[in-house]
Amino acid sequence: MTTTDIRVAALCGSLRKDSYNAAALRAAIELAPAGMTIRPAPVGDLPLYNDDIRQAGYPEPVARLRQALGEADAVLFVTPEYNFSVPGVLKNAIDWASRPPSQPFDGKPVAIMGAATGVIGTARAQYHLRQMMVFLNAFPVNKPEVFIGQAASKFDAGGNLTDQPTRDIIAQLLAALQAWTLKLRG
Repeated sequence: MTTTDIRVAALCGSLRKDSYNAAALRAAIELAPAGMTIRPAPVGDLPLYNDDIRQAGYPEPVARLRQALGEADAVLFVTPEYNFSVPGVLKNAIDWASRPPSQPFDGKPVAIMGAATGVIGTARAQYHLRQMMVFLNAFPVNKPEVFIGQAASKFDAGGNLTDQPTRDIIAQLLAALQAWTLKLRG
């Protein structure tokens, strides 16, 4: 690993097997620029957040998530939009990961993208996620924003991202995350 290599932990807010967001994450892994490695950090096996459990010690799936986030140089969120906001599974993962000690989002560069079948993609969920990042002292990439609207028309039956403009904007987001991460490293 060189000083310009970047390890990205990716959190996908959808657990559905044929999720457009899981497919978008696979596309991001494929489109990552040279020197960037994106690894999914699973969130589906986390228990519901309960501070009584946390005080007794982090459950193993939570400890793994926190370790993956702590070791990463940056974070990529890939989120659907449920009821105009962030899905519960993603919020639950953030709640678990953000507890002391060593809150792993602190000072970390973040990129956000998401896919939905509606026209505006996941704009509202992404803006709620950005609000959370303020509290967590994470530093989101501002541009480009990646709202994959009308997702059914952008992926084939095998879950491959076939829409070239969407592929291009994801590549641009990842290049911006790479540049932002290197800038924040100093």
